[in-house]
Amino acid sequence: MLTVGPNEGDMACGEYGPGRMAEPTEILAAIDAALGGGPLAGRHVIVTSGPTHEPIDPVRYIANRSSGAQGTALAVALRDLGARVTFVTGPASVPPPPGVAVVPVETAQQMLAAVEAALPADAAVMAAAVADWRVANAAGKKLKKDGSGKAPTLEFAENPDILSIVSKASVRPRLVVGFAAETDDVIAHATAKRARKGCDWIVANDVSPATGIMGGTENAVTLISDAGADIWPRLPKDEVARRLAARIAAELG
Repeated sequence: MLTVGPNEGDMACGEYGPGRMAEPTEILAAIDAALGGGPLAGRHVIVTSGPTHEPIDPVRYIANRSSGAQGTALAVALRDLGARVTFVTGPASVPPPPGVAVVPVETAQQMLAAVEAALPADAAVMAAAVADWRVANAAGKKLKKDGSGKAPTLEFAENPDILSIVSKASVRPRLVVGFAAETDDVIAHATAKRARKGCDWIVANDVSPATGIMGGTENAVTLISDAGADIWPRLPKDEVARRLAARIAAELG
């Protein structure tokens, strides 16, 4: 049985919450996907999204400044082209889209496990802002000030490199797309990251504070592949997602 919605938002009764009718475009997309339409029909795509939260203690964590908006938009765009989408998302500030298989996670280690469990796939789009490090000595109880003026000592360990692991997996997707959020020398850093990780494409963007991109509604990306660096204009994140989904569909044939 196909179900769409209800969504969360303003309702006719003046209240806000779950109960709002899904948008007509969402309903049509769900019907189209159920009927097997679109150039990605029959394809399985994994999308990671949002930040990860790495615990310091039960009430504090390390995270990145990601809303999950771009990853969510990508899941929608791929779904609308007929793909079966597994959406592995950290604690994002935007709700996950309907019509996809949502796998919520908190940490980078949980995200890796969820991605590996979702394989095999035709494509993997690694849009999540995964924390590079976690606290190796995370406390089981809330850390408290003791009056000494000394801060607790945190020991850090490197998180698993999900993009690299998927790019080199024995059941590697045909197309692996990574993201590179940079604050300087964007194209150079992203090009080096693509070579280091072994992925097919890197979507690079400048997330320095002046751009307003991280947590905002627009993005300005450069798609880096074997063909070089394709610089896109600044666009709404939904449009970036649609363009990238169309490229993925063309690549998968």
